[in-house]
Amino acid sequence: MGRSVKIVVFEPSLIIRSGVLAVLRRLPSLDIQIEEIADVAQLPSSLRCYKPDILIVNPSVTTRFPIPQLKAEGGSLRLVALLNSFADEEAMKLYDETVTVYDTADRIADKIMRLTGSEHNQDNRSNALSSREKEIVVGVVKGLTNKQIADSLFISTHTVITHRRNIAAKLQIHSAAGLTIYAIVNKLVEFDEISSLINRVDE
Repeated sequence: MGRSVKIVVFEPSLIIRSGVLAVLRRLPSLDIQIEEIADVAQLPSSLRCYKPDILIVNPSVTTRFPIPQLKAEGGSLRLVALLNSFADEEAMKLYDETVTVYDTADRIADKIMRLTGSEHNQDNRSNALSSREKEIVVGVVKGLTNKQIADSLFISTHTVITHRRNIAAKLQIHSAAGLTIYAIVNKLVEFDEISSLINRVDE
């Protein structure tokens, strides 16, 4: 067992919060002590009394407790934004890390390890996307068909389909919406590039 890390998870949704807690409790390389919060009113006292190393928080809370106030309450607290929808890229720069509901357990583990200065024992290089796979993700996010992606990259449609299967296997993301959040969080696309597409879908 590795070093002990205190984590507070604030997320109003029981389903999302329970999922995050289940993933955190399965991380093998850290002895994680977890406090969960569903009521925003409990947050300041929890930070003062529990003194966590990491706060995983739904960004909507920062409308009531701005990030500077949260950091003041938590001392050397590291802030992780828990995303279940699109978020403003500028706002995300205020956080030390982001976690999405589409992240795999390995990706979440890597992010927690980086924040705590720990090494992840598992080799996750196989989960990294190649340059070609990133290009295909961008095409999918921009709403292109497999044929359109193939034509733009001068490869066959069959090759695009194979790459998409590999991408889904690596990321454990099986929807265009999930890939969109992944692409934005990992800066493969800018939100402005795809906002018009999102608006057309919503109309």
